[in-house]
Amino acid sequence: MTAKITYNTKNYNIDLLNPLDISIPIRGNATNVNAWYVGPPKIVPHTEGEFIGKITEGASTNFNDISFNPHAHGTHTECVGHITEEFHSLNKKFDQFFFMAEVITIAPEKQKGDFIISKKQLKYALGNKRRQAVIIRTLPNLSDKLSRQYSNTNPPYLQEEAAEFLVESGVEHLLVDLPSVDKEKDNGELLAHKAFWNVKGAIRHKATITEFIFVANTIQDGKYFLNLQVAPFENDASPSRPVLYKILDKEG
Repeated sequence: MTAKITYNTKNYNIDLLNPLDISIPIRGNATNVNAWYVGPPKIVPHTEGEFIGKITEGASTNFNDISFNPHAHGTHTECVGHITEEFHSLNKKFDQFFFMAEVITIAPEKQKGDFIISKKQLKYALGNKRRQAVIIRTLPNLSDKLSRQYSNTNPPYLQEEAAEFLVESGVEHLLVDLPSVDKEKDNGELLAHKAFWNVKGAIRHKATITEFIFVANTIQDGKYFLNLQVAPFENDASPSRPVLYKILDKEG
């Protein structure tokens, strides 16, 4: 099953039967990926009196309660409401779900005890390409990213000027395989978040940041179409499922 997409007057073909899912699922146990000093998510049968919502316990259906934090427990997409006093719902920010995207791979540089993604690295990886979305895969890219416990590990993060470069390059949607685009403990400065959403100027209300993705090593760097779907929560962030589609031709 193929589809033809016209983007900026050029036609592209994609294969809808071969999606590349770059999300991390939420599991209700301690093997779930985790950050921000919270316990694991919970997926448990609902109980009420003698009722237990599990077929093996005599119920007619499996009927689970789910408790999780979108920022801490898996792939999630967030809007500017994540860092503003005024409430902004991610669910109200999306008016399209397909974007031209570029996958890039970066080995964070060591700087004063931290590992950072710099403007220089992004500029080298992107060049003059104009993409609606940029997907950053960091090295080393090991499968333990699917279950890593990030609290108190000081993961890599983006420099403020790196986020500013992405804005200057026209990037509306940033996706990273890290728990945050900012340093784990930065005294609440959130420099990359603030720069990407331009909170000191005309706020970029349509711009989003997606964190905790996982881009398998079998996915090559380059141009893709991105389908970014989010669960319709009225919240600053929501679990999401970004899916890439290879472009079958070289046109454009």
